[in-house]
Amino acid sequence: MAADMAWQDEPAFGLIRPPGHHASPDSCWGFCYFNNVAIAVKKLMKEGKVKKAMILDFDLHFGDGTENAFRGIREAEYYHPEGSDAHEFVGNVEKRLERAGDLDILAVSAGFDRHLEDWGGLLSTENYRTIGSLLKTHSLRICRGRRFAVLEGGYNHSVLGENVRAFIEGMTD
Repeated sequence: MAADMAWQDEPAFGLIRPPGHHASPDSCWGFCYFNNVAIAVKKLMKEGKVKKAMILDFDLHFGDGTENAFRGIREAEYYHPEGSDAHEFVGNVEKRLERAGDLDILAVSAGFDRHLEDWGGLLSTENYRTIGSLLKTHSLRICRGRRFAVLEGGYNHSVLGENVRAFIEGMTD
């Protein structure tokens, strides 16, 4: 539904559990049974709506299932940023979005387990707002604003809601 909403030029966030980016077409692990982002992007491709997509996965863990789902498909790029500190991480997201060419949609595996109070211990709540804002700004340039995100990781429930809200506000304000 989030992908369909994004196709209709309305940014959306899928608040879904369990996460999905470790689920491949022929295997699953890490509590991931269905790769929500991969299924959504492939559905839009099969319907002929999307010819070129980028999937940004800012979860702490590499989305091997998403990479596997699009192996050999040049029309879909999977990007999992890294960084030794928050400034470098957010900067790497921004640099990759700046280099993106024309796309039909920008899909996001939104993992919040890099938060300072979660497993990754790297990003602040404000960093998630900034990432959301970068997605909005660059999606307007590269894919008519068509963007959606789906919840992946984030395991400290005392900060997860704040982080998701900050990201959505950045992505939509």
